[in-house]
Amino acid sequence: MSNPLLSVFETPFELPPFSEIKEDHFVEAIDQALEEARLEVKNIIENSEEATFENVIEALEQSGEKLSRNASILFNLNSAETNDEIQKIAQDISPKLAAFDSEVKQNEDLFKKVKTVHDQHEELGLDPEQKKLLHNTYQDFVRRGVELEGADKDRFKEISIELSKLSLKFSENVLAETNAFELIIEDEADLSGLPKDVIDRAAQLAIQKGHTGKWIFTLQAPSYIPFMEYADHRGLREQLFMAYMSKCLKGDNHDNQSIIKEVIALKAELAKLLGYPTFAHYILEQRMAEDPKKVQEFLDDLLNKSLPKAKDEVQEIKEFMKSQGADHELQRWDWAYYSEKLRKEKYELDDELVKPYFKLENVIDGVFQTAEKLFDIRFVKNASLPKYHEDVRTYEVVNSDGEGVAVFLADFFPREGKRGGAWMTSFRGEKKVNNKRVLPQVSIVCNFTPSSDNAPSLLKFDEVKTLFHEFGHALHGMLADTTYGSLAGTNVYWDFVELPSQIMENWCYEKECLDLFANHFETGELIPTELVDRIIKSSTYHEAYATLRQISFGLLDMAWHSLSPEEAKNISDVSEFEKKAFAPTELFPAVDGTNMSVQFSHIFAGGYAAGYYSYKWAEVLDADAFSVFKENGVFDKTTANSFKENVLSKGGTEHPMDLYKKFRGKEPTVDALLKRAGLIA
Repeated sequence: MSNPLLSVFETPFELPPFSEIKEDHFVEAIDQALEEARLEVKNIIENSEEATFENVIEALEQSGEKLSRNASILFNLNSAETNDEIQKIAQDISPKLAAFDSEVKQNEDLFKKVKTVHDQHEELGLDPEQKKLLHNTYQDFVRRGVELEGADKDRFKEISIELSKLSLKFSENVLAETNAFELIIEDEADLSGLPKDVIDRAAQLAIQKGHTGKWIFTLQAPSYIPFMEYADHRGLREQLFMAYMSKCLKGDNHDNQSIIKEVIALKAELAKLLGYPTFAHYILEQRMAEDPKKVQEFLDDLLNKSLPKAKDEVQEIKEFMKSQGADHELQRWDWAYYSEKLRKEKYELDDELVKPYFKLENVIDGVFQTAEKLFDIRFVKNASLPKYHEDVRTYEVVNSDGEGVAVFLADFFPREGKRGGAWMTSFRGEKKVNNKRVLPQVSIVCNFTPSSDNAPSLLKFDEVKTLFHEFGHALHGMLADTTYGSLAGTNVYWDFVELPSQIMENWCYEKECLDLFANHFETGELIPTELVDRIIKSSTYHEAYATLRQISFGLLDMAWHSLSPEEAKNISDVSEFEKKAFAPTELFPAVDGTNMSVQFSHIFAGGYAAGYYSYKWAEVLDADAFSVFKENGVFDKTTANSFKENVLSKGGTEHPMDLYKKFRGKEPTVDALLKRAGLIA
């Protein structure tokens, strides 16, 4: 069979022909695409004409298109539909890509041409997007070590390659550990407290695994979370918690402790080579926050505002436990269980009361209707489009005139070949070729509660928010309208990328929005106003504790990435280091044998290194931005058009604060967030 990755895709919208792509196609296709990209770069370098924006900067932007396409397919599959062979190929390919990137960005002859154009930027008559592309290109070369010499340049390349390998290995270990554990329950009495649909899915999974008459619970979120919230059996909650929090900490071949030490030391060394005190300084140079000091001040400020109330919330749970007859100390595996019980008592609200109104198909329809009312786009299901798994749903996205806007793929349920969590990605980004817009191919991947033989997929309210969140990222990609792909969609400063996603969560609390889709899956009854009121009232329930938890992850991230090279080399105990980082936010007794860092994929296998604070940073932006919708109407077209034109469509074509101010009219303040979180009146 010929290799489909070697040619143009003759498929609808040039989507990857997934059914034709075999694992052994990737190595040949990416190796060939690498050579093509090398030739394209060589032609730029050897061009004897005077260096111009068009023949250097734009030519570089357009080079390596097939390489980027094939690599994105490989790494997207490695996250969402992987196997041993794909993981091995990704491990082999990743260092090749890192080496090529260093090869290009450290080429002195190429950089001379880039610098020549950069030095003339004031006289070239460039528009704002062209100026941003030129600035980014120049900075990218400098930050990739082009000005290093001799052994330092070689070392930078070595570090880049090694970090790419370690990142993949970290992620593979977390996935392997997640898949390896099963809690098999044989006594039906041990299921006490669990909702019927959770029990049914556990029984169904047991049958699939050859354990008929038993129940299986896993570390996948739709299984783990409801068990921790509802299971009366405290010993089993502890067992499941320990399994979850000891992932990659067992001293075996899936242990990530040595990987963390190596990653942190290499990142610190890389930063030092480029003249930065720490890796955090290096990363934050290209963030809205600008430097570690500002991030630390931001986190400390939130910590001071949330810690007293978070302590009160924990004390409230301790007192509630006593009222329930508990005679033991509050432990981590008790928090979700008693918190959920108290929430039900305080607000007459729990997930089981809400879930019937959030059938997955209805929520999908609701998020589509929300986008249609705000941004005049429609989602047309087209099951015939190529997909990488039978569970994936495929849609054409069109505007009010019926013109194509994007292709959208949605992958909702957990499986062994998919890593945990939820994320947005793309198989092709938006750009313009010969003034014609190339349609983006955008995907969201989630791990929602699947249907069972006895019930459809009913989402918890948190899962509804997750869908709206990831859909916000998707809108950022789908509504992009830029000339250059590297500036399109989510290619923005990392502490700005969460604004489009987090602002979308706000519509989940609006009755006007919920009325579009929140119908009882059996009776068709619209979600009652008084139930929505209870959801809104409960939205600040334990919000201080949740804020503190996010702050703790931000502090841990900054602690790891603010180490000097000497400090990084001297880390001997990952757990002890983590314990010190968590100390300012710690509200529970320490639990030996557990660790967050070794499974913290966001910062060790994703793009959030020295950037986890951005979730809270973006909450400041989203709360402030949504206040405009609250003032003008949550579906106000003028406000929505402004957000679309100034934020969603612009990508990274301008500094994010400039884009935000064009929408908002001023810089954001923290007040809207603190008020929404119930931390100030």
